[in-house]
Amino acid sequence: MIVSRAELERLLLEDAPFGDLTSETLTLGAAAGAMRFSARGPMIAALVEEAASLIEIAGGEVALACASGSALRAGDAILSARGPATSLLRAWKTAQTLIEIWSGVASGARAIVEAAQKGSPEIVVACTRKTAPGTRAFALAAVKAGGVIAHRAGLSETILVFPEHRAFLDAEPLSETTRRLRRAAPEKKLVIEVKTLEEALAAIDAGFDVIQTEKFAPQGVAEVARYAARRAPRPVVAAAGGVNAGNARDYAEAGADVLVTSAPYLAPPCDVAVAISRA
Repeated sequence: MIVSRAELERLLLEDAPFGDLTSETLTLGAAAGAMRFSARGPMIAALVEEAASLIEIAGGEVALACASGSALRAGDAILSARGPATSLLRAWKTAQTLIEIWSGVASGARAIVEAAQKGSPEIVVACTRKTAPGTRAFALAAVKAGGVIAHRAGLSETILVFPEHRAFLDAEPLSETTRRLRRAAPEKKLVIEVKTLEEALAAIDAGFDVIQTEKFAPQGVAEVARYAARRAPRPVVAAAGGVNAGNARDYAEAGADVLVTSAPYLAPPCDVAVAISRA
């Protein structure tokens, strides 16, 4: 699991800060119950381990029928749980929503990977950190389930020079920027975002390790890839900005090594059926 127990406890507390009023008023007590989650349609399962832990924190016992990353068909089981009715009912909607939302993200991520690999079997798809604030651990777990890596989990992780950084460098030559960065952080790869072909070629000449092309057409990415191929070591070419399942193959065929996208985070949730009964 990527998501911490504390995060899962926070979700339960958010939904039932003072207990489950309905179950308590009905005096359901410790009546034994059973709960089963299943897929209503095709989906890539995500956060199922976290959902299981959430149910266990609430007091249930869980048996997983699949793992995150599994491709499910309609009717396939996800998990089953047993325990006091009050425990199952407390965890029910939070666990269901957790799987539905993040399986949608995982399914969206898998669609981009599959499209891209039709153009280049070895290509890598990476998701950005543009997640809803406070949900990054969940989002990274979901895209990982979909076969996507994290582009950068946070600002502390990688060196990525944006045009917004260069605005404060007083027209410093790119070669000087790379020299200063390598001296200060010699073990780090140097990444730069470029918005024009001229900027991309200049960044390659300056020695950046990764050239991230922002909103280039596939033809522009192809030109950058051809120029990069003349250098040793060859810099990595990453296509970013507007990459989705509809154009991923085009960017892969153009010669991009990595596709950088935020599209999976906007994918619609999947539909998970939940059946609860007396045990």
